[in-house]
Amino acid sequence: MNEDITIRKAQSAVHDWISKYGVRYFSELTNMAILTEEVGEVARLVARKYGDQSFKQGEPADDLGDELADVLWVLICLANQTGVDLTDAFRKNIEKKTLRDELRHLNNDKLLS
Repeated sequence: MNEDITIRKAQSAVHDWISKYGVRYFSELTNMAILTEEVGEVARLVARKYGDQSFKQGEPADDLGDELADVLWVLICLANQTGVDLTDAFRKNIEKKTLRDELRHLNNDKLLS
């Protein structure tokens, strides 16, 4: 997969993979638990790589991109199995944020200093 991938194509690719190799989706509750676990792995890596924690002796410096892709994978699984079109949802979310926050951040002195 060397071409750019849209959110819609990503949802389709995950569904195709699950259909071919995964037998079926895990339950929504299981996927929510897995999503939480994967986000925790991102948090652990970020705390060690960019925060004040250090890696433990012999602990591999994991690939942040791979960990974020794990989060995206499970998020897409949840969207697919609950009938959410992430392309449409993301577009609506950007519109909501733009309407709500059009001037909010531009007028935030904390961000300007």
